[in-house]
Amino acid sequence: MNKSKIYIAGHNGLVGSAIVRTLRKNGYENLILRTSKELDLCNQSAVNKFFAEEKPQYVFLAAAKVGGIHANNTFPAEFIYNNTMIAFNIIHSAYLNGVKKLLFLGSSCIYPKMAQQPVKEEYLLTGTLEQTNEAYAIAKISGLELCKFYRRQYGCDFISAMPTNLYGINDNFDLNSSHVLPALIRKFHEAKVNNLPEVVIWGTGTPLREFLYVDDLADALLHLMLNYSEEIHVNVGMGEDLTINELALMIKEVVTYNGKMIYDTSKPDGTPRKLLDVSRLHNSGWKHKTSLKEGISEVYRWYLEHLF
Repeated sequence: MNKSKIYIAGHNGLVGSAIVRTLRKNGYENLILRTSKELDLCNQSAVNKFFAEEKPQYVFLAAAKVGGIHANNTFPAEFIYNNTMIAFNIIHSAYLNGVKKLLFLGSSCIYPKMAQQPVKEEYLLTGTLEQTNEAYAIAKISGLELCKFYRRQYGCDFISAMPTNLYGINDNFDLNSSHVLPALIRKFHEAKVNNLPEVVIWGTGTPLREFLYVDDLADALLHLMLNYSEEIHVNVGMGEDLTINELALMIKEVVTYNGKMIYDTSKPDGTPRKLLDVSRLHNSGWKHKTSLKEGISEVYRWYLEHLF
């Protein structure tokens, strides 16, 4: 794979940029990158033309329209349309153009809302989805199933990975569309610099969440691309979780904010708990390297350097 042409779809995003960093760090230089302005992944003919001309041998499919509870709730039609089109166009073009291996990136929200914890890969499609991100989840399930059926029918070496909640440098800190961890970093930082007495946090603070540093994810994806070739998708996470309240206290400490935390219980909590069973990944020989506090500290340093 060292000198092969590798296409990273979504290379400017949180995950895609981490994949690029990890590949380059490991000596992979023949990377194919296109911005959304250069290549509209929702346009089937444009994607077909790109694959026919560039002939990538390996594909990391990390492109997606993403967002938190608010964004998913507000724009469900956009989330299901864009994410389905991106997945189907790339996977089909990869098949048509003889891509050696493709890794499709899903999301842990594909699992049933009330799935038994920790969540095993086999729990997919065994119950009702969380309503607040159902559109996104259905699109991701469709991409995962497409990989599975192209493997069955055509023998394509297409695999899928399901990451837990991610955070890292290049994250989205927009309070209207960001996920909980970067949103809390921004909230605590702005409260600190503006001497605000309190920070308001959505929900009750009781939901349990698992968070993985995005560079650890990228390292796991490279490991899977090199070592894994099975039909069933692979969960990627730390195998540990904490409450939103515990997360907020950790971020508060990293940011060194001294005010109070207030919970707005009129806002939704989302899924009560979401912890992945990562034994399949651990058994393949990979484990995360970055602790949550180390990762948050790294992201906060990056936030200060790039946004202020």
